[in-house]
Amino acid sequence: MDTLYQKEISPKGLSPLPLAFVGDGVYELLVREYLISQGNCPVRKLNSRKVELVRCQFQARALDRLWEGLTAEEREVALRGRNAHVGHVPKNAPVADYHGATGLEALFGYLYLAGELPRLRELFVQVMETSSETS
Repeated sequence: MDTLYQKEISPKGLSPLPLAFVGDGVYELLVREYLISQGNCPVRKLNSRKVELVRCQFQARALDRLWEGLTAEEREVALRGRNAHVGHVPKNAPVADYHGATGLEALFGYLYLAGELPRLRELFVQVMETSSETS
């Protein structure tokens, strides 16, 4: 298992929303690290770009672009996240996009907790590559 906390947690036993809770943090940390790797720039610009990349609309599109390359297990996790009853959707977020983002976050949380960091990085790189193509 390769996680920061180093306590073994079985992601298979978790509901999709706790997976998305973890995945949200993992995704944001990856975005921040990615932005810093692009070179030194003012924090205001870093934050502005980060906000674009963590928006639910962006995350939902990212899941759509990744879909064909996901394994059956990864698709199942993402679907469980996308179909989870979230209870509250922010006013500025289309419901479908919010659910899609929850699916991506659940997938990232699952991969992180399963210790599948190489696969997590691979998918994140694909997300960032497609983001630079569409920006």
